[in-house]
Amino acid sequence: MLPLRLAQVRSWLLDEGSLTSSLIAASNGDFEVCRLQQSWRIPMPSERRALNMATRQLALVREVTLLCHQQPWVFARSVIPAATLDGPLRHLRRLNQQSLGALIFRHPKLGRSPFQLALLAGNHTYIPAQLQQRESAWARRSCFRLHNKSLLVSEVFLQPFCRWQQQSLQQSG
Repeated sequence: MLPLRLAQVRSWLLDEGSLTSSLIAASNGDFEVCRLQQSWRIPMPSERRALNMATRQLALVREVTLLCHQQPWVFARSVIPAATLDGPLRHLRRLNQQSLGALIFRHPKLGRSPFQLALLAGNHTYIPAQLQQRESAWARRSCFRLHNKSLLVSEVFLQPFCRWQQQSLQQSG
């Protein structure tokens, strides 16, 4: 099967609203967050560049699967520099099974960088082994600014995510 063209997936990839809210609506509320891991680490080089972090600076790295109808629709990876997690954002250390998006989109002065988009191979090392797939996967990432502090969120749309196939059918019909 050929990967979906950008035109077919554009509305989901470039939607600047809360992906969590969109997934809740698309799944009629059958949504949950499954935390895969959360630990203090040195981010990947491209993540450090996006956040203007020093080479050995630590960040809280959190990986989750966003499930709809008990299916993994999205893999999300958040990189939150240690300096971001003090003051008014210290509560982000304890998200557990909560959605990061559900919390940050409540802030009226939330800023977001333009999206960076990529089409990843389904077995790309960025995707955790238990979520790897045969088909390629569209991904996006952007930096958020809250209280003059940054964090990076990456989202990979997995094979069970079928919303853009349905959308493509509606647009062509």
